[in-house]
Amino acid sequence: MGFQNTRAVALSSLAVMMAWTGAAFAQTDINVGALRLASQAPTFIAYEKGYFKEEGLDVDLKFFEAANALSVAVAGGDVSYGTTSITGSLFNLAERGVVKVIAGGLSEDPQIPGAVILASKKAHDAGLTEPSKLAGHSFGATTAGSSFHYMLAEIAQKDGFALDSVQLKPLQKIGAIVGAISTGQIDAWVIQPSIANKILADGGAVKIGDYNAYDPDYQVTAVFTSTQIAEGDRAQTEAFLRALSRGVSDYNAAFVDKTAPAADVDALVGMVHKYVGTDMAVEEFAPSLTEDSMRVNDGLTLSTTSVAKQLKFLQDSKLVSDNITVEMLVDPSYVATR
Repeated sequence: MGFQNTRAVALSSLAVMMAWTGAAFAQTDINVGALRLASQAPTFIAYEKGYFKEEGLDVDLKFFEAANALSVAVAGGDVSYGTTSITGSLFNLAERGVVKVIAGGLSEDPQIPGAVILASKKAHDAGLTEPSKLAGHSFGATTAGSSFHYMLAEIAQKDGFALDSVQLKPLQKIGAIVGAISTGQIDAWVIQPSIANKILADGGAVKIGDYNAYDPDYQVTAVFTSTQIAEGDRAQTEAFLRALSRGVSDYNAAFVDKTAPAADVDALVGMVHKYVGTDMAVEEFAPSLTEDSMRVNDGLTLSTTSVAKQLKFLQDSKLVSDNITVEMLVDPSYVATR
């Protein structure tokens, strides 16, 4: 074979190789929804450490201030995946066939400090010293049917007072609830320790109980997507969950199980701080992860038992239709369930 022919074959082979390599490493653009909460750290870790890119996903993070808004964004196709609390809005969207929960997230664990039941300093001084005394008081929530509403119902059921004896105050945004309890505009709230302990340190509230004493298997958050993506983009969804699960493993090792080296812990704190607690120095923010983190389910397993309990509350409260089932919301084919 002459030089010109050899050169032509070589160039042709190189062109084929480049085309194949480009296809193999082509990135799929997706939007991922998140709230600026420490509990969403696994998403930020997976993003910062390049786990999504390694799975062929070019992620653009979109931020929301409440779970309901994120649910609507996923249903409408503006966001591909989200992780947030299970709400009445999510179930209503599932009834319409437009969203699916595909994995678990943050959960209560009796061995780990979890959500804290708070009383405002004003209400505590007036006698609200334990959750059983909540009747006749006001309680903060984002909306009716939110995770906060559900947690109040569980406390009421276990402590034997009527749910409607407590005035639910829907304030739409978590920041607004923080301000309201810190200034005594509401009497009580229950929230993750990363937020609760800062309020306690500032002297705006008093701890009156631990939520996991009432609901030790509570599935606090879940990963969800549109039904169209869950059913039509399986390879992409599996890739997303693999990357996120790696973020979960790093998060749990560093902040929950305390098995990661100190240098790794510091690096992960810095990654999360880019998105959470940006109004404070990293040294001030660090304890919200190193001391106050709740477990995220390893392998993103999902407690369908807890999902069913939350659905029953919403149906008993006439916030969602009696026709809705857990199966309408949950696609159990992606992760282990219990």
